[in-house]
Amino acid sequence: MMPRLLLDTHVVVRWLADPKKLSRGQAQILAAAVRRTEPVAVSAITLLEIAVLAGDGRLRLKAPMEELLVELQASPAFQLLPLSYEIASEVASLGGGLRDPADRAIVATARVHRLRLLTSDQRIIESKLAPVVE
Repeated sequence: MMPRLLLDTHVVVRWLADPKKLSRGQAQILAAAVRRTEPVAVSAITLLEIAVLAGDGRLRLKAPMEELLVELQASPAFQLLPLSYEIASEVASLGGGLRDPADRAIVATARVHRLRLLTSDQRIIESKLAPVVE
């Protein structure tokens, strides 16, 4: 089954580390995907963001980073989407609406793969650059 959703980095972190921090709507959407055994997509840039945050001490994980990465890789609930030439090209076409390179890569990934982006990031939502689910 192909994913219909791409998770923004903060959604992945909340889902894995502290699900109570998800909005009610996000929790319902993720629970529905799990019930349908539908994987959710995660951009490779999200793994980099999590690693940087954990390495800098700005993100406290319940388990070591290596365990988190193994869990993400092994879990059928997640489908990792690599960065590609198409995504890089899409980033270039986005213009200056988003400054953060990771946000730009995540939005471009959603657009290239025709996925809805599950996010709470107001800058992304207001940019209207990708279909979002809040």
